[in-house]
Amino acid sequence: MSEFSHLDAEGRVRMVDVGHKPVSRRRARAGALVTMAAETAHRLRELPKGDALGAAQLAGIMAAKRTSELIPLCHPLPLTAIDVHVAIVENGADITATVETTAQTGVEMEALVAASVAALTVYDMAKAVDDTMTVSEVRLLEKTKEPA
Repeated sequence: MSEFSHLDAEGRVRMVDVGHKPVSRRRARAGALVTMAAETAHRLRELPKGDALGAAQLAGIMAAKRTSELIPLCHPLPLTAIDVHVAIVENGADITATVETTAQTGVEMEALVAASVAALTVYDMAKAVDDTMTVSEVRLLEKTKEPA
């Protein structure tokens, strides 16, 4: 098992030194799920495109861009692409966020933050009609690294 990357030998927090790593093209995809009553999902599905789901998509994109301000030891990264997709399914909203950069470190946290904030935005928009909703399954789905 590897060591915690953000702790030094004495167990104190530190920012990882990535200066020695080569620049590479990196991509991460993360997901989240907002579970809700079927009627709530139906009502969201019937809204005009761009309203609630568009707001969640935009919130996820904006969140990815600010990840280093939210997660204390994250490196600020030049993000080259961000895609947030919100799909209404039978009993909820399935969110997928994909983030890319060309840098010395990965974009897993940016993808996870984007998916999380998009899910929270869906929750916020529907909480007045459904107090049974849950946000769950926030997870990294994939990460890749290719030569730049």
